[in-house]
Amino acid sequence: MSISMDMSAFERGTDAVLQFFTVEQARALVEYQGDEAIRERIEQLAEKCTEGELTEVERAEYEGYIQANDFIATLQAKARKMLAER
Repeated sequence: MSISMDMSAFERGTDAVLQFFTVEQARALVEYQGDEAIRERIEQLAEKCTEGELTEVERAEYEGYIQANDFIATLQAKARKMLAER
């Protein structure tokens, strides 16, 4: 049986990170769209995943990108909230 991550703990754990961001840094984070080469690689892996053709190594790489994207999206949401509150 798999245990899911406690999202409220994750939120509390990541809230403190924003104290290190200036307004300019928060804006830059909100605008960040990632590296073009990485986006292309993610698209390649997504297509192979859809077709059921990922190797184990590729699946691990793809999952790593997915987790990174989720983390970045979380930080971007927090940065947007921080900017809205100022």
